[in-house]
Amino acid sequence: MDKIPSFSKNHDTLSVGLHACGTAHGVTTFDLRFKKPNAGDYLSPKACHTVEHIIATVLRNSDEKDNIIYFGPMGCRTGFYLLTVNLNYAEVLNLLKQSFSLALKFTEVPGNKREECGNYLEHDLADGIHECKKYLEILNSL
Repeated sequence: MDKIPSFSKNHDTLSVGLHACGTAHGVTTFDLRFKKPNAGDYLSPKACHTVEHIIATVLRNSDEKDNIIYFGPMGCRTGFYLLTVNLNYAEVLNLLKQSFSLALKFTEVPGNKREECGNYLEHDLADGIHECKKYLEILNSL
């Protein structure tokens, strides 16, 4: 089998930040890298799940909601993928700064009821907000 594009990158050289990975079929993939790969510091499963719920909710309620295809975690727990249409890097960066700023105001995890989530007990709001704050600092440094 062919190696998929994300496995073709040398993860030892990837840095935290926001990276455009490419466009296929009109969909652009962005790598929201919270943690340096293979450095021993990873998102906890509960924080990762919480960030997913919060940021997916914010993005899908933003002015750009029609341009958001998907937001979800990387299996390695070093960040998230954002798939978009009709948005360039600068627009995504601005959208993410707004979204992560708004995320810091959440006092509960959206979609955190048994009937809304397949693993509703695996959330950590405090740690999720902490990770959002740290990533917003990274975004603001770009």
